[in-house]
Amino acid sequence: MNTLAIESATPTAESVTVTHDTLTVELSDGRGISVPLAWFPRLVHATPAERKNWRLIGRGRGIHWETLDEDISIDGLLAGRPSGESQSSFKKWLAARRIAKTRRATTRVASRR
Repeated sequence: MNTLAIESATPTAESVTVTHDTLTVELSDGRGISVPLAWFPRLVHATPAERKNWRLIGRGRGIHWETLDEDISIDGLLAGRPSGESQSSFKKWLAARRIAKTRRATTRVASRR
């Protein structure tokens, strides 16, 4: 079988649902795949609104969350691969997120005065 045939046989994402503990993707071949949200720490730390703010990329071969700087491939989900992000990278992202949240809160308080 050539590579083109393998690529075309791979299902693509059609819809995505993120709950407080699960990421579920409906696939073009009729299957659905659900994985623990704990596999993707950035999604765990996201607000419900941020979790809903996704878009399909690569003609449905991946999912992207702009505000979280998170990309998840359908191939990775099908293979059962959790996030490959290092702990140090995640900790830097989380620290930057906390700083940004504090700045937004401070700005809101100052604008009310």
